[in-house]
Amino acid sequence: MAARIVVACGSGVATSHTVANKISKLLAARGIEADVVAVDVASLADALVGADAYVPVVSTHEDYDVPVFNGVAFLTGMNEDEELERLIAAVGDK
Repeated sequence: MAARIVVACGSGVATSHTVANKISKLLAARGIEADVVAVDVASLADALVGADAYVPVVSTHEDYDVPVFNGVAFLTGMNEDEELERLIAAVGDK
C-alpha cells in the first residue's frame, strides 16, 4: 500500500505542486511508492484524513495528527537530504 503524503501551500497551485512532484521523484528513486497530493491550506483538514505525512510550504499555527516535514527544504534544496531521510523513516514501510 502506498503512503499518502499531503503537500500544502497558500493557493495549492504552483509551489505545492512543485514540492509534491519533487518528493514523488525522490521517493520513486528510492523505490518507495507514495501518493503525493498538492492542496491549498483551505482544503488541508479534509486532505489530511488518512494521510501518513504532511509537508507544508507555508507556516500554519496548527497541530496535526500526522508527522510534519519541512516543505521549504524540498523547495530550496537546503537540508533536503535530512528532511527526505526523516520522511522515508516515517512512510517507507507503508
